[in-house]
Amino acid sequence: MSSFGWGLAMGLVGGLAGASLAAVSFYRRMLSSERRARQAERLAELGTLTGGLAHEIKNPLSTVQLNLQLLQEDLPQGDAMYGRINNRLNLVQRETSRLRDILDDFLRYAGKLELDRQPVDLNLVLEELVDFFTPQAQVNRVQARWKPSAQPVIVNGDPKLIKQAVLNLMLNAVQAMTGKSGQQGGELILSARYQEGEAVIDVIDTGGGIPAEAMNSIFDAYYSTKKGGTGLGLAMALRIVQEHGGRITVSSEVGKGSNFQVHLPM
Repeated sequence: MSSFGWGLAMGLVGGLAGASLAAVSFYRRMLSSERRARQAERLAELGTLTGGLAHEIKNPLSTVQLNLQLLQEDLPQGDAMYGRINNRLNLVQRETSRLRDILDDFLRYAGKLELDRQPVDLNLVLEELVDFFTPQAQVNRVQARWKPSAQPVIVNGDPKLIKQAVLNLMLNAVQAMTGKSGQQGGELILSARYQEGEAVIDVIDTGGGIPAEAMNSIFDAYYSTKKGGTGLGLAMALRIVQEHGGRITVSSEVGKGSNFQVHLPM
């Protein structure tokens, strides 16, 4: 075979290989899109079925909370049993409030997400979040800071939902550092950058890290290793990111901390 023929053959082989890779990539994206669509349909159906039930539960909860408040106001403070009864009423108040919070979180998670897409500079999003979150971080002796990139990192997304997803990751990070060796304190670092055709947000903490056996479960709804957690924070963050056509990856080392990376398409 002549050098021209050989070169033509190799060019055809290379072209076919490139076309095959492109086809495989397109097929994977199509399957991922279909999975997200099916999941969104299931969640929307679940939200419709349970929305009425949640509403019926919240009404009597409101009545219970109101009557508990009235009972506390009617308690005679000079009674020897005042302190004991008041403490129990406070406990019931806290638990009913927690039930309302669980219902609200579930309805947000199961409800339909309507994305208001617009150009979003992730640098500005992270700067606003750190300013907003700093007082809460300081209460837990956590230093929150962000590393701005040299250029704007722009994505087409819903700024409110992206903020909610990152805020959920920040709350998870602070909880991880609060529980580290029974002590409070640590460092929370946020940054945004471009990487291989994607926008990437890093949420880094110096907490206790995630054990390998728990890594596959952390984004499952109602999975939580933290006292008082609803287990929907990370699940909601993942759902928001997936609705944007993105993904979340995690790297973690026990005893040193974790890095949650939000990957969003350009």
